[in-house]
Parts: sequence; C-alpha cells; structure tokens
Amino acid sequence: MFKNKRYLSRGVNDTIPIELQLFLWACIDQLPEPRDYLQIFNMEQIGCMQSIIHRSEEPEYRKVYLLPSEKPITEKIYVIDDLDHSTMILATEY
Repeated sequence: MFKNKRYLSRGVNDTIPIELQLFLWACIDQLPEPRDYLQIFNMEQIGCMQSIIHRSEEPEYRKVYLLPSEKPITEKIYVIDDLDHSTMILATEY
C-alpha cells in the first residue's frame, strides 16, 4: 500500500517520544480503507500506563490501547491527511 509523505509539527517532535510517534502511525496504517482524513489520539496517564484512545468519525472508529510507560504523556493529537501528505499535530497547535 502506498503511503503519502508524513510530517510532524514542532510540538509533536518536541513532546512525543519517537516510539510513540511510530506507534500512532502504525495505528493508522492498520486501519481498513476508507479512512477518515482526521485521526484523533487522546493520550493520558492511567497509573504507570500510557492510555491512548484512537478515534475517527467517518467511518466511526474507536480503539483503546494501554502501554507500559515510564513517563506517560497527557496530550491530544490530530493526524490530518490531505491525500498528498499527512501531518501529526498537537491539538494545542491547531
């Protein structure tokens, strides 16, 4: 499957560890077609775990991941796909 170019905002680059960035891209890659142009990831700490809620509206999708983490992050991340490229951005930067 062809992947479009992928970009990160400065906030994502500075805030989200590369391992989590790659995990979020992999979550999107495993989605069946058609995919919503907007993927939303809500990240929060639950005990010593990183909770990630991945959702989209059209088609409706929701999946929850719990990952062990030494430094869980609380952030909301958008991944916006315009067919030519995808951009991962913090909700606070949007």
